[in-house]
Amino acid sequence: MASNTHEMKTVVSPPETHHIQREHQNSIYDDAASIRTASSIDHTPQLDHLQTQVSHTQDAPVQAYTSYVEIPDEVYDRLPNSRKMIIVALLSFCSFLAPISSTTILSAIPEVAQTYHSTGTIINLSNALYMLFMGVSPCVWGPLSQVYGRRWICIITAVLFLGCSLGTALAPNLPAYFIFRILTAFEGTSFLTIGASCIGDIYRPTERATAMGWFLSGTLIGPAFGPFIGGIIVTFKSWRVIFYLQTALAGVAAVGAYFLLPETIHHKKSDDLVGLSFAAKSRVLWSMLNPWRVVRLYKYPNLIMVALASSSLVWNMYSLLTPIRYILNPRFNLTTPIQSGLFYLAPGCGYILGTFFGGRYADHITIKYIRKRGSRIPEDRLRSALPFMGIMIPACMLIYGWSIEKRFGGIALPVIMMFIQGIGQLFCFPSLNTYCLDCMGQHGAEVIAGNYMIRYLFAAMGSATVLPAVEKIGVGWFSTISAGFLVVSAGATGAAVLWGKGWRDGVDKRKRARRERKQKDVDLEGVAEDVVVKGKEDERV
Repeated sequence: MASNTHEMKTVVSPPETHHIQREHQNSIYDDAASIRTASSIDHTPQLDHLQTQVSHTQDAPVQAYTSYVEIPDEVYDRLPNSRKMIIVALLSFCSFLAPISSTTILSAIPEVAQTYHSTGTIINLSNALYMLFMGVSPCVWGPLSQVYGRRWICIITAVLFLGCSLGTALAPNLPAYFIFRILTAFEGTSFLTIGASCIGDIYRPTERATAMGWFLSGTLIGPAFGPFIGGIIVTFKSWRVIFYLQTALAGVAAVGAYFLLPETIHHKKSDDLVGLSFAAKSRVLWSMLNPWRVVRLYKYPNLIMVALASSSLVWNMYSLLTPIRYILNPRFNLTTPIQSGLFYLAPGCGYILGTFFGGRYADHITIKYIRKRGSRIPEDRLRSALPFMGIMIPACMLIYGWSIEKRFGGIALPVIMMFIQGIGQLFCFPSLNTYCLDCMGQHGAEVIAGNYMIRYLFAAMGSATVLPAVEKIGVGWFSTISAGFLVVSAGATGAAVLWGKGWRDGVDKRKRARRERKQKDVDLEGVAEDVVVKGKEDERV
């Protein structure tokens, strides 16, 4: 560790990396984020600014011709294990905030509607918009964290999240309530994107899913325990206390990030802007921060398949949690928010139990296939999620929905099904999230950002449609639709396991051919310019 406790040593690339850099320094390619050509790179660079091809993030001066780059183990030894554990605990707490805010208010929807003289459907629309902006914002925070690093983006968004939470608590009318809820969602998703990227920065692929499981426990336990906490608060206090509590938690996150979170990114792309003119700096900075760069990565079919799988799980989670008070209260004659809030503890306890095993199982499968093949293929990790996503969770969803619809099994059966689903989801999410980091390490933050973007757009649709759909077709048929979505997503994940490497290689091959064509065009232009210059010199002579 350097003397500054918030910065870590720059990793110097190994000899083979310098060879790659020298080989490709004259390449021109389609990623506008690459800003230095051979003519602008000093032939004797300072080691403290040396670019590396082994960085986990997209920071190399010349990209490799493949989206998958194996990173040397020594890159992950910059921090001791005890420090890594503190970072994971802090990130898990931060990731707890935005998702818990999405569901804490569910137990208080009738009270909020009464305060603003509105209806439960309108207030539930604010939750759908919350999810929508949770889906949009990763396209902003992912590229920002690549350019300016993880630490300061995390601190700034924690402070902004605090301010927006306080604004929600003090909202004098319904439009103000909607605006502050949307802004809270926009800031809060940065914790999810940056947290996953930090874990990719500091953990080896064979350890990564275990750490990811602990990190994701915050994102899943929050939505499950949020309604229970909200139910207790709204039973005895005003619903505004929910957001005062959220403000206090955001303050803890901001202080914790400032004192405990070092800069984990291997190289900040903002360092590449030094020495450029203002116009050039503005042009390059926009290319680095353009949200479209997140969407553009999804030309890889394997990323689409995994995003679909993540979306099916989030759709299932929010379509399960959102209508509990409206479905289970009448079914079991419950009369208070705290009574219905108790049902949210079932999946929450499942998430807690799954935290201890889900990530470890994903790493176990990865190590198993490394021993079997003699090398690591990122798609092997996805095998750990298939039985849970394709069989276990859909079966639980069917039993849950139809037991409520047909009124059999009492309270115990839906509670057990929710508990088992919670366990199953913690066996799926670490595998899916870690795969995004494994398969395209150079683009880690952007791939994670795109995955969160798609999954929370589906969460928004689930939150917005579940109540009208349940009223129209019943909870049984809606649960059947959710189960079918999960089975289809499991099939898509299986396709990624079988053909994902071929898909990646195919896209990389097309990108390589396009870059080579561009290089030829640049060479021809250079020859033409030389001829023109030489002709003018001859005329003067």
